[in-house]
Amino acid sequence: MTTDERAEGAATPDLDAVVVGAGFSGLYMLHRLRGLGLRVRVFEAGGGVGGTWFWNRYPGARCDIESWDYSYSFDPELDQEWEWTERYPAQPEIRAYLEHVADRYGLREDITLDTRVASARFDDDTGLWRVRTNRGHDVTARYVVMATGCLSAARTPDIPGMERFAGETCHTGRWPLEGVEFEGKRVAVIGTGSSGVQAIPVIAEQAAHLTVFQRTATFSVPARNRELGADEKRHIKETYPDRRRLTRESPTGTTVVRGDRSATEVPPDERRAAFEQRWERGGAGLPAAFTDVLTDRRANDAASEFVRSKIREIVEDPETADRLCPRDVPIAAKRLCVDTGYYATYNNEHVELVDVRAHPIEEITREGVRTSEGTHRYDVIVFATGYDAMTGALSRIDIRGRHGLSLREKWSAGPVTYLGLATAGFPNLFVVAGPGSPSVLTNVVVSIEHHVEWLVELLERMDSAGVRHVEATEDAEVRWVEHVNELASRTLYPEANSWYLGANVPGKPRVFMPYPGGLVAYREACRRVADNDYEGFSLTPAAADRTDVEPPAPLSEAG
Repeated sequence: MTTDERAEGAATPDLDAVVVGAGFSGLYMLHRLRGLGLRVRVFEAGGGVGGTWFWNRYPGARCDIESWDYSYSFDPELDQEWEWTERYPAQPEIRAYLEHVADRYGLREDITLDTRVASARFDDDTGLWRVRTNRGHDVTARYVVMATGCLSAARTPDIPGMERFAGETCHTGRWPLEGVEFEGKRVAVIGTGSSGVQAIPVIAEQAAHLTVFQRTATFSVPARNRELGADEKRHIKETYPDRRRLTRESPTGTTVVRGDRSATEVPPDERRAAFEQRWERGGAGLPAAFTDVLTDRRANDAASEFVRSKIREIVEDPETADRLCPRDVPIAAKRLCVDTGYYATYNNEHVELVDVRAHPIEEITREGVRTSEGTHRYDVIVFATGYDAMTGALSRIDIRGRHGLSLREKWSAGPVTYLGLATAGFPNLFVVAGPGSPSVLTNVVVSIEHHVEWLVELLERMDSAGVRHVEATEDAEVRWVEHVNELASRTLYPEANSWYLGANVPGKPRVFMPYPGGLVAYREACRRVADNDYEGFSLTPAAADRTDVEPPAPLSEAG
């Protein structure tokens, strides 16, 4: 029983904590909260654990972070017993890994699947959260942790006539469990972001005809994926301690080696050779060849033109190659795609590219897609149109804090958080990898582990010090959002209409959401907050309404 429950007259919750989501964030949060002896229940909308990797099972779905980095680091024994088979793990392997984690640590007994949280409301009288689900669960908890993921709220564009289409439609972010049959069919893929870039080459191998509808050309680099041999697997396991240290000390949470020179200060031949080396190695490390690709337009132009030259080399038809060359966005200001054979796919005679800017989609008909130049007939339409990123999964839940304050309304002009972990007016509500945290600009697993560990230490110290509620202050979150925006203004990120700013969702406020200062700076900021008795948080004693109990000791003295 917690200090809160021992206080005279305190309401006893059904649970100590509710965690929403059973992906990387939710599984690790459950594991660590149980380590504190807390009663925890995880609600997961999917039919299995995995979060993003449960739903994103489209053809070609694969991580763009190397497998040995894209994994938990909290248990060296887990590192040694799990064996990755490829450099970049495919969706089935990542999901199998998370299933293994759930089994290894006995997490399933505290996870309720096929259950979507409908509302979470703070009760001002009891000081507890009441959580309700779509299956009738109605529980109270002291803490609520939103582990809903940054890319989990799939977004389908509002195109007239969608309901009339006689064929099959599917979204890459909500792929049917039974799969989709493309063999011998005419297929349309709408969207060329990360999921489209991965799915298009695989679908092209099966479809009789494939049309790709592109609104904005995408920068993509080759993955150079490969199976891992026995010697490489052994070497990875032997060097895990050093790898884990490097990821924690890296701005991006990866073992990618970063250049230490400016792209504008080296001769053109030397600059191209550096980009060429990264291109041949594969993966998203090309912008890291120099220090200033994301901060200096001349450096970025050099990197952008290098990739455009590669597109022209690969794609045989000059007009198609030209349409595939991005020109209105700096490279890496949108998430850089990592592919296997994407550009070469357009050399197939049965694959065509439609520029939606030149020929807008006007409606979906019974037969297919009608653009300004006519109707295209299809059997299957695949929407690779992305997500309501960072905030979408949260806004789809009716979350209300003190005095009925709606999170949707509070964030109507853009998300406001402190450290990306909490927001004023919502005591004991925490977000893992939320807006205002490094999350999507890093290896998200490394960010998740840091968030969870920092929050668990906060809760442990709260209980030891007799603190009932912790809540971000308005001043602290305003300063944090200003800090995030100021850092973003030093980069080229704001020059792209990306989902980092919510630009892919009509009507969504344009606010740069992830923290762009890197993991090292972010960790230091969080450390300073903790060392200063959680400066920027309001701490309410468990017996705040009683005069016969001494106030709690400072958190720095707790335990």
